[in-house]
Amino acid sequence: MNYIPTREAEFIEWSGNLIAVSKENMTEWELPQAQLTDLETSHIEVKALYEKCQTPMHTKPDVQEKNEKLAALIKKERTFVRNHLQNNDLMTNKGREALRIPIYDQKPTPHPAPSAIPEVEIGSPYPRVLRIKFRAVNAARWGKPANVHGLECLWVIAETPPKEIEELLHSSFATRSPLELVFNESERGKRVYFAVRWESGTVKKGPWSEIFSGIIP
Repeated sequence: MNYIPTREAEFIEWSGNLIAVSKENMTEWELPQAQLTDLETSHIEVKALYEKCQTPMHTKPDVQEKNEKLAALIKKERTFVRNHLQNNDLMTNKGREALRIPIYDQKPTPHPAPSAIPEVEIGSPYPRVLRIKFRAVNAARWGKPANVHGLECLWVIAETPPKEIEELLHSSFATRSPLELVFNESERGKRVYFAVRWESGTVKKGPWSEIFSGIIP
């Protein structure tokens, strides 16, 4: 179900509501403050660029920057909804209505929480791209194991190694190996720190890996 509005003006309004309602209920729903702060910062940037592009003074680079940051925000908010809101047992359907996200009549068939840590390999197939291949430890092929929905990856660009998982501000998700992260030209040569874990079809989480890193090519 594509619940995210396709018109830019409607999406920006929806995004602002999602963030505002989530912040109001952050403690009750046990939502990660760092990721909410990151979403809010991205939302403010996208809104400002959108408004600039509505004026006669906007340029082609303004539109390109707006489109890139809009796409990134949509991806981050979709991941946030899936990981922290959609199947959050602390929420009610009234809360989901306030957030304007889908309410499902039936939950998926339950699966136990994954107990293993993914095995990963970082590659750099193209400039500005980091590719993370994943599989069960010692598996013959790359990919997720049985009864696992996909791989959750937290990451952050930093000059010094993060000491806690909570310092990894960005979230990405992949149901197929590999997971590819695309960066800006200005970020080339910087170090990215990651942690990964498996997630079941009912959003039950496995243990985090150790924090590892790669250089943006």
